[in-house]
Amino acid sequence: MIHRKSEDKVLANLDKDLILLLIGARQVGKTTILNDVAAKLKAQGKSVYSFTLEDPQLLKALNGHPENIFNSIPKDYSRKYLLLDEIQYLDDPSNFLKYIYDTSHPQIQLIVTGSSAFYIDEKFKDSLAGRKRIIEIHSFSFSEFLLAKKEVALASKIDRDPFFETPKKKSFLAPEQRRLRQLWSEYFVFGGYPRVVLAEGQEEKIALLKELYQSFLKKDIHEANLKNEALLYGLLAILAAQAGNLVNTAELGNALGTSRDTITHCLHVLQKSFIIKLCSPFSRNIRKELTKMPKVFFFDNGYRHAILNNFEPLTHRVDSGMSLENHLFSEWIKGDISDIKFWRTQDKNEIDFIVNENNAFEVKMNPKTFHASRYSHFQRQYPKIPLRLVTHFDEHELDVLDFSS
Repeated sequence: MIHRKSEDKVLANLDKDLILLLIGARQVGKTTILNDVAAKLKAQGKSVYSFTLEDPQLLKALNGHPENIFNSIPKDYSRKYLLLDEIQYLDDPSNFLKYIYDTSHPQIQLIVTGSSAFYIDEKFKDSLAGRKRIIEIHSFSFSEFLLAKKEVALASKIDRDPFFETPKKKSFLAPEQRRLRQLWSEYFVFGGYPRVVLAEGQEEKIALLKELYQSFLKKDIHEANLKNEALLYGLLAILAAQAGNLVNTAELGNALGTSRDTITHCLHVLQKSFIIKLCSPFSRNIRKELTKMPKVFFFDNGYRHAILNNFEPLTHRVDSGMSLENHLFSEWIKGDISDIKFWRTQDKNEIDFIVNENNAFEVKMNPKTFHASRYSHFQRQYPKIPLRLVTHFDEHELDVLDFSS
């Protein structure tokens, strides 16, 4: 079992009298985490009951009435853990969870997964405020990828929070540097979906990524009740080609022959399915700086590369700068950094990333193209926010290894 930091969050929230709701994209390992939590609880002698809502008989029973769960688990005052996979298949998952929580806590702690956050959003008419804790599950971060590759020592060495200081790179031996670059290049191209990471050979990895993109996306489209499948695929193709750029819903609507509202709805579905994430602009001077348009990034580089059908390494890509930005954004998200913005003025002065409102980063494939004087407007406006370069691999500047979660 590969150690997942998201599983640590689940374990840390046991016995807090909350419903634990694990959400994330398809195939990122939610069921594996749920099963591993069940095994650990059983090893401690706890009473654990695990079910999947893909079981049609159980699904029918629970749709009939929440009380029917007690046909499968004892109804008594003993402490127990009820683990349910694919909770979104219920007709009214919110009502079920609320009923069991209100009538049976603290005797029962619910730990449930949902494949599509969009579906949960639509069906959770009750917010379950005060009753739930949402834990997002993502594809492997680079340190988790290293563990999957059985590179335990390297995973431990790069795993810093939130990133280690550049001079510490000098502690890496030359063979370690070469191995890390080799492994990172594979991770960059094929991403962190567990099945893809563990697959042998490039052809198998590509086939699995295309299945994720083509087949599993169809399930999200079906469950979101979208009528125009071709539209969503067309939109994704455009977004993949402009990752890290502004999203103009009116222009996208014109390009795809549909309305702005339809594009907005599709973007909502893609975000709630954990395929893309929109990055908001940073501003403390609304009049001069605010651009209402967000930027778009993908949660997983491999997924984006499957859409583009381009599995070239970073240094051979025509979109190298864009791909590097997407990688960094993805690693920050996997490292639980949620406050990520960009800065752009109306006259197009721009900084790639503002993180936690106290660090600014400009991403360059070639560090020689970074000239601090070009960003003087930002530095005058925000003298207390340091601006730092992030590049590909560099012993002196911040680079991709400094942000490996």
